[in-house]
Amino acid sequence: MKKPTPAGSSPSAFSRRAFLGGTAAATALVTLESHAQAPTASAPSSASTQAAKPFELEEATVVDLQAGMKSGKYTAHGLAERYLARINELDRKGDLPLLSVIELNPDALAIAAALDKERKEKGPRGPLHGIPVLIKDNIATADRMETTAGSLALVGAKPQRDAFIVERLRAAGAVILGKTNLSEWANFRSTKSSSGWSGRGGQTRNAYALDRTPSGSSSGSGVAAAANFCAVAVGTETDGSVVSPSAASSLVGLKPTVGLVSRSGIIPISHTQDTAGPMTRTVADAAALLSVLAGIDPSDAATAASQGKAHADYTKFLDPNGLQGARIGVPRERFFGYHGPTDALVEQAIELMKSRGATIVDAPIPTAAKLDEPEFEVLLFEFKADLEAYLAGLGEGTHPRTLADLIQFNDTHRSTELAYFGQELLHMAQAKGPLTDKKYRKALADCRKLSREQGLDAVMAKHKLDALIAPTQAPPGLIDLVNGDHWLGSSSTPAAVSGYATITVPAGYVFGLPVGLSFIGRAWSEPTLLKLAYAYEQASRHRRPPTFAPSADLRLKAST
Repeated sequence: MKKPTPAGSSPSAFSRRAFLGGTAAATALVTLESHAQAPTASAPSSASTQAAKPFELEEATVVDLQAGMKSGKYTAHGLAERYLARINELDRKGDLPLLSVIELNPDALAIAAALDKERKEKGPRGPLHGIPVLIKDNIATADRMETTAGSLALVGAKPQRDAFIVERLRAAGAVILGKTNLSEWANFRSTKSSSGWSGRGGQTRNAYALDRTPSGSSSGSGVAAAANFCAVAVGTETDGSVVSPSAASSLVGLKPTVGLVSRSGIIPISHTQDTAGPMTRTVADAAALLSVLAGIDPSDAATAASQGKAHADYTKFLDPNGLQGARIGVPRERFFGYHGPTDALVEQAIELMKSRGATIVDAPIPTAAKLDEPEFEVLLFEFKADLEAYLAGLGEGTHPRTLADLIQFNDTHRSTELAYFGQELLHMAQAKGPLTDKKYRKALADCRKLSREQGLDAVMAKHKLDALIAPTQAPPGLIDLVNGDHWLGSSSTPAAVSGYATITVPAGYVFGLPVGLSFIGRAWSEPTLLKLAYAYEQASRHRRPPTFAPSADLRLKAST
């Protein structure tokens, strides 16, 4: 959910990470039904050697898979079988398993078979017809899967309908393989949490080094997409939860403008900052997935603002020469300086963009240091109001109805839910009043003013910019269930608080650990950001699949 507070900022500010048919396939479906256990401290024994086995679909794109289905090389059923078998082979094996997938869809193969029949009789519905997708476990599905935000408190609490974006995915012909693990409650529970841990799913691990954090809160979506457990994945973000785990897994992560993608049916933190977004291995796949996710939803009033601003096909903006003539700002004062090797990779990226025709200018965001405290106040108020509204809509059952109920559930189930860290944020949110409170109204007004007219809008207008760029964050740190996450800094907050768009793209590796570069834009700037990110991606070609190494290779240093 929320990014760390950079060194030197106010100690009272919020300082934690973000937040967000065959025999083999049948075996996978059964295997993932069991509850994940807490990770052990021993070294991995087999995951890295298993990962060395060749996988036919490794790094396959949506275009690749569609071409294969068109030619008859693949079927949707066959693709689903292959991905399910890979999940079974790699996600839960070894002493330190990835635990990126919290549950598989027992109907996935039947859905895929029906889509094959439809393709044969009527042709494909579009670019995602038959494409296997994984979605975060805070996105509701009214099927045989759970929707829990990783919490045992919501096991058995069935949503009345699919989330709007799930309806969009199904209508497009996507095959939802299952749900991904996440930082519980999208990482809005404790100030000392371990990203990627949930009471229901255990601790997700980074596929590039198994002792490293996957970042959060869309931890499982990031790891699963990076490990080629699906073609594309969907995450959600309040502040950093798409871009942070994407950067940590050498992915493309797109956090759309709030209102471009519906939030109805997604377990909330904040109606002013929440959004779902693509997490993919390429910019082209992110554009294809965004084309399906975007849409006006009568149940989410924020989407009305996208009328006339959304596009049916975002792939049309992909331009390998998109950096030519672009003006790009670099806000060094706030978002550089916390990790030297990360800065070095971004400086290389800047030089590459210059060589491709971009103009680079220094462009500090004058209000960036003032965003943390009002943002945190807004999130506390909105989490209480928005979560209780979601819980009320679940209908009959024994699940918590209020935030107080949830706190009590966690206390009662302390051995499973509070084994490693507490629920300070839930207590802080519970202490807040209604959204009519003057403190909330002032904090919200401050967020909008500081992030928009005095923030991103001001700096981009002053320098006539197409986008800003900054390191997404430092390389992923070690998993620490005792003390919680250790983060040096990130650049997610301006876009998060303003509700504007941002996209992260692989920028290279430090000791084999991924580093991402973020392009940050104004409201509805997805076409521009996709164009710039695609041009940079095509020029740099940094993405490489993970090796499932036990730990970082300290012989590698920084590399591109």
